[in-house]
Amino acid sequence: MKLGPLSEGSATPGGGAGRVRLSGIGLRSEHYRSLLAQTPDVAWLEVHSENYFGDGGQPLYFLERARALYPASLHGVGLSLGSCDPLDRQHLERLRTLADRVDPMFVSEHVCWCSVGGRFLNDLLPLPYTEEALAHVAERIAAVQDFLGREILVENVSSYLRYRHDSIPEWEFLAELSARSGCALLLDVNNIYVSAQNHSFDPQRFIDAIPAQRVREIHLAGFEEADGILIDTHSRPVHDAVWDLYRYAIRRLGPRHTLIEWDADLPPLETLVAQAQQAEDIMLQHYAVAA
Repeated sequence: MKLGPLSEGSATPGGGAGRVRLSGIGLRSEHYRSLLAQTPDVAWLEVHSENYFGDGGQPLYFLERARALYPASLHGVGLSLGSCDPLDRQHLERLRTLADRVDPMFVSEHVCWCSVGGRFLNDLLPLPYTEEALAHVAERIAAVQDFLGREILVENVSSYLRYRHDSIPEWEFLAELSARSGCALLLDVNNIYVSAQNHSFDPQRFIDAIPAQRVREIHLAGFEEADGILIDTHSRPVHDAVWDLYRYAIRRLGPRHTLIEWDADLPPLETLVAQAQQAEDIMLQHYAVAA
């Protein structure tokens, strides 16, 4: 079953007619039934692509039912764009099939590596920010876009260590990567804050360096602290300091599709919806986003 497109920013179930909505939530299996029963007032849903690579079964059944109600975005964690391993053609074929089936608003991945020698690690590891890495990843992103026949978004990851060979600030690396490959950007504001605290840089400087016209989406999530390090766990509400940085990003970039990510210690669906509404309120305060 291939689903037809829903217009971005359209009125959503439970919302007033003509309202323009930009904030969404990540859809997790624990919330399948409650989402379909409640049809909450959110603009869109995001799912992890790899969870829907099968030819059928319960995940696709619920995704198709949710997609009939909301626009959707596909967010991947397994392409390993920064690896030196060859791009996984089978993975790309499954992603293309899923995208053809769902007709997503966006297809996104991470600026990271997570495999070496065909072995995958359960983490999104940062790249060395060098000219060599920049050229390598830009070439691979361009190849992915050619294979899929669509633009992809790439996301900045959180980090806890730096490479000695880093020669380019992360924000400049990300901006240049978009320029060279033609991809768009998914700006994770929580990841910016986490990395800024861990590495002692100004998070506003990161946002200032990002070309606004290349940013299609923003992510917000919660973190935890351990031994003085912030860990991007996606297991807590968005922190007040991250909300403040989000306000700065909206003033700098303008309103953007914004997603609340929550992957562990999942709360009731209503909590995610409330966080999405908070993002919507911030955009309304600064830009009066309305039809």
